[in-house]
Amino acid sequence: MNAQFIFFSGKGGVGKTSMACTTAVRHADNGLRTLIVTTDPASNLADVFEQPIGHKVTAIDDVPNLWAMEIDADRATEEYIDRAMAPIRAAFPPSMVQVMEEQMSGPCTAEVAAFDRFVDFLEVPAPQSNGGTAGLRFDVIIFDTAPTGHTLRLLELPAEWSRSIDEAEHGSGQTCIGPTAAIQDAKHKYERALATLRDEAQTSFIFVLQPEATAIKETKRAIHELTKLKIHAHELIVNGIIPPEAASNDLFARRRTMQAGYLTQIESDLPLPTRQMVLLPGEIMGTARLRDVARILFDGEATAGGQLDEYVGQHGPIDHTLPNIVTVLARLVPNGHRRTVFFAGKGGVGKPVASCLTAVWLAQQGYKTLLLTTDPAAHLGDVLGVPVTDAVAAVESVPNLWATKIDPKAAADEYRTRILEDARQQGRPPEAIAMMAEELNSPCTEEIAAFDRFIDFASQSEWQVVVFDTAPTGHTLRMLELPIDWSKQLDVKVFASVDSSLADDTAKQRFSAVIDMMRDPAQSTFAFVMYPESTPIVEAYRASEELRTVGIEPGLVFANFIIPPEQATTPYSSARRNMQQKYMAEIAGRFAVPVAQIPLLPTEVQGLDTLAQLAGQVYGRASVLADETQ
Repeated sequence: MNAQFIFFSGKGGVGKTSMACTTAVRHADNGLRTLIVTTDPASNLADVFEQPIGHKVTAIDDVPNLWAMEIDADRATEEYIDRAMAPIRAAFPPSMVQVMEEQMSGPCTAEVAAFDRFVDFLEVPAPQSNGGTAGLRFDVIIFDTAPTGHTLRLLELPAEWSRSIDEAEHGSGQTCIGPTAAIQDAKHKYERALATLRDEAQTSFIFVLQPEATAIKETKRAIHELTKLKIHAHELIVNGIIPPEAASNDLFARRRTMQAGYLTQIESDLPLPTRQMVLLPGEIMGTARLRDVARILFDGEATAGGQLDEYVGQHGPIDHTLPNIVTVLARLVPNGHRRTVFFAGKGGVGKPVASCLTAVWLAQQGYKTLLLTTDPAAHLGDVLGVPVTDAVAAVESVPNLWATKIDPKAAADEYRTRILEDARQQGRPPEAIAMMAEELNSPCTEEIAAFDRFIDFASQSEWQVVVFDTAPTGHTLRMLELPIDWSKQLDVKVFASVDSSLADDTAKQRFSAVIDMMRDPAQSTFAFVMYPESTPIVEAYRASEELRTVGIEPGLVFANFIIPPEQATTPYSSARRNMQQKYMAEIAGRFAVPVAQIPLLPTEVQGLDTLAQLAGQVYGRASVLADETQ
C-alpha cells in the first residue's frame, strides 16, 4: 500500500501545528506508522512534543509508531549542493568546481534545497539518508506547512523548476541551482511529486482556520489556487471556537456571537468535510494533552476540564498598568532620522493589526508614513478596511498615511523587464542578454525581485516613517538576511561573469546602505509581536537571537490579545488570563526592551475607526506623549 500524504495548511496562528500533531498522534495510536514533517522555517514541532527533533527523523517519546522531522534549510542546502556537485567533482578540475559551487551559494539554492528535501518524503519508499529511516516505510506522512502564502509557493515549485530546468537544458546548461546535467534526476522527482499531490487517493489537504473573516478569505483563496494546480482533495478543521461555558463572561460572550456568524459563513462558503475544535483554557503541549485534544477532535468528547485547575488560582507577576509608553514611543517616532519599523513574529500573532494601528497613530501625529507588507497573504487591506495594491496610494481619511503591498509575481515581471532593458541600453551582446533572460526566468527571481522592491522602499527619502508588516518569522529572517547573503554572492559573480560586474557593484552599494540602516537603532526598530503563550514567545526569541548574529538588535515587544483584568470574572476567563500572566513574566525575562500591550477586543480589528480607538488605548493621549518624546 502506498503511503497516505496529509498536508495541514492555513493562515498563520490558526493552530496548524497543534492540529497536525494531534492527527499524527491519533494515526500512530491507531497502529499506523506515521511521520510528521514540518516545512515551516520557524518550526515548533519540538515545542509541541516537548522533546528535541531537528533535521533528522526522530522517534517521538511515549507514542509508538510516530516519528517527526524539522527540515533545516541550511542543512538541506549543504546536502543538496553535495548531491548536485558529486558528479561534477569527478569530471571537472577543482577550479571550475569551485566556481560552480560558489554560484550555487546564493539564496535561490536555499529555497530549492528545502523544497527538494520536502519532495524526498513524497517518494516511496520513505527516504533512507540523513535521518536514520533505513528499513522504515510509513503508512501516513503528515506535512505541517508554513502559512498559506508560502505553502502555495512551495506547491507551485515542482512545475516551475521543471520548466526552468528544461529551458536551461536547451540554453546555457546552467541554472542558479546547479548545472542541468547534475539535476536532471531532480526534474523527474519534481514531476513525480506533482503527480502525487494531484492524486486524491494518496493526498489530502486539511485547511485549519478560525471563525474570523481573514482566515475564511485566505482559506477560500488557497483552495482556489490549489484548484488551479489541479489539487482537489480538501477538508477543514475550524479551530479556536469559544466553548459554551465561557459565554457567561461579557468579552467571550461577544466573541462567541461574532464566531457564530462566521461559522454559518464557513458552512455556506466552504461546504467541505469539517471538524470543530474548541479554544481550551490552556495550551496544547505534550503527548498527553495531544491525546486529550484527539478525543475532542475525533471522538466528540466534551472539553477536558483539567486545564482550568491548571491555571485557576495562579497569580504570576504582571503589571496591570500600561507600560511606560514614552519609552515605547521613543523607538517609533523619527529622531532626526527617518524611522523604519519592522513588525515581526509568528504567523497569527496580529502583526497586521500592530503595524496598522501604529502607522495610523504615527500619521495622526503628522509624520508622513508609508505602511507596506511583504507577507504573501497581505492582510493590510482587511485590517485597514480599504484596498491595498502594488501601487503606493494614500489612505483616505487618514492624512499623512500611504499604503502598498509587494506582490512577488508582479515584482518579478517588472524586475526582469528592467534588468534586460538596462543590459540592452549598455550594449550587451545578444547572446549575453539571452543568458540573462534564461537566468531571470528562474523561480528564484520572485524572491530576489520582492527583495529588490523592499530595498527601493527602504532607500526612499520622502517618508519620515516606513512601517513594514512582515511575513511570518522564518520567512522574515530569510528576507532580512538576503542583503548579506546576496552581497556575498555578488562578490562571486563579479569574478564568474565580468559582464554583470557593473550592475552587481551598484546593487552591492544599495544593499550595504540598507544593511547599515537595519543595524542602526536610531533609524530602525524591530518590534516583535506575540501573544502570551509559549510558542510565539520562543519563536520570537529565537528570531531575535538570529538577528543578533547579523548585527540587528530587537527594539520593542507588542504583547497582543491581552485579556483585561476586569474581564477575569469566570473560571474560563480567569484561567486564560492567569496563563497570560505567567507568560508576560517570561516575556519580560527574555526581552530587555519596552513592552506595549494590545487588549483582546470583543470583535475583530477592522476599519480605520476601530484602529484609531485601539491606537488610543495602546499609546494613550497621543499628542501629549508625542511631545514628551521630542
